[in-house]
Amino acid sequence: MGVGALAAALPVTAIRGYRAGGMTDVTPHGWKTSQRRAADGAVESQQHVFPPGPVVEADDAGALRLGRIYWQEVEGFTRGIVRTVETAEGMELRVAGRGPAVLRFGLPTLRAQGATVSATYPILGGMLARRPGGTISFAQSEEPRVELASAIEGFFPTLAARPGAPAWTGELYRQVQARIHVRISRRYFGRLIREAGL
Repeated sequence: MGVGALAAALPVTAIRGYRAGGMTDVTPHGWKTSQRRAADGAVESQQHVFPPGPVVEADDAGALRLGRIYWQEVEGFTRGIVRTVETAEGMELRVAGRGPAVLRFGLPTLRAQGATVSATYPILGGMLARRPGGTISFAQSEEPRVELASAIEGFFPTLAARPGAPAWTGELYRQVQARIHVRISRRYFGRLIREAGL
């Protein structure tokens, strides 16, 4: 399955399930999302919500849970088309769990310091990465109020416009891959808040 075909297949499957009621898309407390592309073509994307209380403990186990729940939501959103596979380097997202790596990630860096807990995964490559680089991270901060965040930084998507190329060449990334990440983040935050009983 090529990059374009894979990207096109994912939202069709997910949107069908969502409209049929098979998926729960929760708009959490104070939802915010933003995205920008740097001059070198790297993409940054951030999503935030402000729940009424913390959803994980401020320790390494809590940090690891922030990451694990996100990857579970990736599998759920794609109805198993994309599955996580643990490797010696870290983790891969693969088509049906055995196909080519859609994205490859290194082992997470866990942080639990004061009121902040986070899990950050380096992006190592894959079909949807033009080159290795960047991170995806998940965090909870309790100061000055509780905030959950997911962030992609320094990522070079295969489907995004390259530096100097016309903006329209990045439409497949903006209309498909970026929207999938935002949709998954909404589900992710909603699940964390729901399972914390908030």
